[in-house]
Amino acid sequence: MSEFIEINGGVPLRGTVKIGGAKNAALPMLIASLLTSESVEFENVPNLEDVNLTLNLLEHFGGHVEFFGSHAKVAVPQLIATEASYSLVKALRASFWVLAPVLARGGAARVALPGGDIIGARPVDMHMAGLTSMGADLKLKHGTVYATAPKGLRPAKIQFRFPSVGATHQIMMAASLTPGTTTIHGAAKEPEVVALADLINKMGGDVEGAGTETIAIHGKEQLGGAKVHLIGDRVEAGTYLLAGVATGGEVRAEGINPDFFGEFLSILDQMGVEVERGLDWISARAKQPLKAVNVSTGPFPQFATDLQAPLMAALCIARGTSSIEENVFEGRYGHVSELCRMGAQISVSERTATISGVERLAGAEVEGFDIRAAAALVIGALAAEGVSSIGEPHHLRRGYERLEQKLTGLGARIRSKTSDLEDYLFTGC
Repeated sequence: MSEFIEINGGVPLRGTVKIGGAKNAALPMLIASLLTSESVEFENVPNLEDVNLTLNLLEHFGGHVEFFGSHAKVAVPQLIATEASYSLVKALRASFWVLAPVLARGGAARVALPGGDIIGARPVDMHMAGLTSMGADLKLKHGTVYATAPKGLRPAKIQFRFPSVGATHQIMMAASLTPGTTTIHGAAKEPEVVALADLINKMGGDVEGAGTETIAIHGKEQLGGAKVHLIGDRVEAGTYLLAGVATGGEVRAEGINPDFFGEFLSILDQMGVEVERGLDWISARAKQPLKAVNVSTGPFPQFATDLQAPLMAALCIARGTSSIEENVFEGRYGHVSELCRMGAQISVSERTATISGVERLAGAEVEGFDIRAAAALVIGALAAEGVSSIGEPHHLRRGYERLEQKLTGLGARIRSKTSDLEDYLFTGC
């Protein structure tokens, strides 16, 4: 059986959508439960494939996991393993973040270099350099990082050449169990970094400066349990707002702090979109035709790379010529060829995509190659005339909870379907 999503486009989306917990905050925060022997409880947890993969990984290390509704409870009274093989981490990039808490708590760790989306190299050298500065002995053999700290980790002053979210997560977790003060200069400022710091502080840690370029972690001998409510998912919210804009409708996203969007809101304004906001909601109403814009992705508060593909889908029908420069992940243009199958006019030169707006898109059979590329195709299909089918929807399951139900609530004509492989006839040579 082969699953795909069928969308009959051309209907303006209107209404309110409830945004779930942030996937990009849930993963490092769940992994941080490895830092303590006590229970950590999480509310507003999205039921996503990536979340379930992370919970399975925690069970491998000795975690007792409960997950029901949007509530998760994790307790790791004792580490029963210090190794995460490639078979465990290959499907999820964030799996590599277990290196720091396992090393800090257990004194040794072996973690395979991860897989995940095909969107660029995403090297982990800053993770390793930071841990080395803290006294870890790291060796890379046959695709696996072997880490030991026989004398324990030590505090350090660490300078990042780029504000890497993953490396910031990694060092914050390691330093939280390392007595003394570790300072990260050039740290990532994303809301998800702040969320992890807040959790560590609730566990009895002492992290200062999260959300700025300098973070100071005053490490403790041990951390305790905590209970935390996950922040809303800014990427999910942005995707639904763009879907409404691209279809000429109006969508209100609830359960999200508008401050989490950074530059994205000014981009919507440049496109001629009417934006209203409250403490925990934001709405966007399209003024057709949309205006072309020139944007670049970058670290928060700059335009988020995770919204690059969804924005591109909306710009396909904007009046004029737009450009998007991808400065975070060099390989993140897998959606371009598929959008062109819908009639989009896009060209790519090195890191810059040029989008010449067309009057309308047309339904087509397309395939999503990663989470956000698949989301872009959903937006394109919703705005297009006719029926589209989107293959490989498991990518959407990794980042968007109850996608079909939420879009149906906004008026979309969308459904999941399956087909037998026997339905396909292969011809030619």
